Amino acid sequence: MWHDARSAALDRPLRQRLGVRLALALAIALLPLGVVSGLQSRSVLKEARARSEAALLGETLLAAAPEAGLIRGARTAASALAAAMTGLPEDPAACSAVMRRVVDESDGVYSFVAFVPLSGIAQCTSNGKPLDLTQSERRIRMKENPQRDVVVIRLAAASLTSVLAFGHPVFDEAGRYLGYVSISLPHTVLDAEELPESDLRRLNRLQPIALITFDAAGEVLTSSTGLDDAPNRLPGDRPLTDVATDRARTFIASAVNGVERVYAVFPLVDGQIYAIGSWPIAMAGGPLSLWVSPYVMPALMWLASLLVAMLAAERLVTRHIRALRRSITSFAAGNHRVEGLAMHDAAIEIRDVADAYLTMTDTIVRDAADLENMVHQREVLLREVHHRVKNNLQLIASIMNIQMRQSHSHEAKTLMKSLQDRVMSLATIHRGLYQTSGLADVRADELLSDILHQILKMATGPGRRFEVVTHFDDLRLTPDQAVPLSLLLTEALTNAVKYAGTEAPGVPRLEVSLRREGRNEAVLTVANSTAPGPAPASHANGPGGTGPGAGSSTGLGSQLLMAFGQQLGAHSTISTTDGLYSLRVQFAVRALTEAEAGVAPATPDPVDDSGQVDGAPVH
Repeated sequence: MWHDARSAALDRPLRQRLGVRLALALAIALLPLGVVSGLQSRSVLKEARARSEAALLGETLLAAAPEAGLIRGARTAASALAAAMTGLPEDPAACSAVMRRVVDESDGVYSFVAFVPLSGIAQCTSNGKPLDLTQSERRIRMKENPQRDVVVIRLAAASLTSVLAFGHPVFDEAGRYLGYVSISLPHTVLDAEELPESDLRRLNRLQPIALITFDAAGEVLTSSTGLDDAPNRLPGDRPLTDVATDRARTFIASAVNGVERVYAVFPLVDGQIYAIGSWPIAMAGGPLSLWVSPYVMPALMWLASLLVAMLAAERLVTRHIRALRRSITSFAAGNHRVEGLAMHDAAIEIRDVADAYLTMTDTIVRDAADLENMVHQREVLLREVHHRVKNNLQLIASIMNIQMRQSHSHEAKTLMKSLQDRVMSLATIHRGLYQTSGLADVRADELLSDILHQILKMATGPGRRFEVVTHFDDLRLTPDQAVPLSLLLTEALTNAVKYAGTEAPGVPRLEVSLRREGRNEAVLTVANSTAPGPAPASHANGPGGTGPGAGSSTGLGSQLLMAFGQQLGAHSTISTTDGLYSLRVQFAVRALTEAEAGVAPATPDPVDDSGQVDGAPVH
């Protein structure tokens, strides 16, 4: 039973358990603290992010400063040359000298300078060699829309290397377009190895930054990691035209190779050239690595606080409550051995509950022992009473037997014999009462078997035998029902034995059964075989038949059967089928709790003080 109760407790919904409810209460109690911590962390991270953005932009600007200086210098030089071209295109030699002087004064920064006229044949070049650019897309584009530009030429015809070419349109005094000046800046000059020592030290400090420049069309112009590696460092989820803005900003995106990186972008030349710095997010440092999870630390703090609170609740409350529950459940299941509860380190309130529980169980155990002792004493006394009543009834039956032997009247002997049978039936009942294990009920099958054996023992003799068929269900009756049922069976068996017969020479047949019908009903059946002939009047209301002594019947047996049936609250029917007369008595079985509660029957006694049997005079 204890295991069943434990299983039932485990089968309850999880939300009804004390530990779960405490955890939920603590979670709700700590939630405001987590929310406040999250908001504070968000504010701190927002401020740190702004600072980190500014720092990253500053670092990117520092890293891009050398390239920015070279690019701005080339653009300025192209603008100055375009303004100084007045009259020079007509003198290719003088023009070429000017272009050569620009290259020489740049200390190797510029690899080639030229003026490209409308015809596309450049005669004014820094190397003095004509250059045919009639098929150049750049020349055609500049002719259609003269404006400053910058293009990447992977293999320049004059420089024989990858260059960044800056162009500026040239107009005459009348505003007519004459052509454009082109200055080539080799990509090798933009590499880290070619930078001044101070710029080189600064760029090394910023590694692993990847600094890339691009134009408004999204074409990569330069890359500190090489033009071939540049696509792996650029954002993979958006084109460069989308990140080209007129103001500096930072963002996080995944590169083409799948590595998450931090980007800082700003314009080098407004509306034309932009620089973008790229770091792996793990190397960006600081709060940047927490941009996508500003509530991670508050959530971890909240969970840690909740865990500590749950452990404290488990240590201080729930483990003691579980111990009490196990002990109470075991005690309620019938195990009255209460083990000592280790509550020395529990809170004083829980210790008070445990002490009260131990006091209560000790009181219950003592009271149960006293009650059991009282019940045992009562049982012993009742057994003694039933035993003495049985002995007294047997003594009366013995006296009546002596009286019968001294009597010379057949009628008196018959009357005494009938009374002796009834007295012995009562004695049998009381013997069953003091022999039964519980005094509140009587086993009907054992009681009726004893009565049948006793009646047959007194009725049989030499030349007088019976074929007996019995069936008794395991039915338990209260003493208030067992007594009238036993007396009724005695009277019915007496009549059945008295009038049993057969049509042909043979052994008379008796059938006795007690069967349960339904849940609260029982049926007693007594039947006997009969010989041909009319049944005597005294047996007409009982099991019918003929036999010796039919003419001497007084009708007392029938009256007693009726009285005992009324005391049982029974319904009696008589039937005759194929030479077999049967008495069928159906009655309701009283609940054993009525006997245990001492409820007295509401039916009248079979014989009252006036000498009547349920109102009928006794003859």
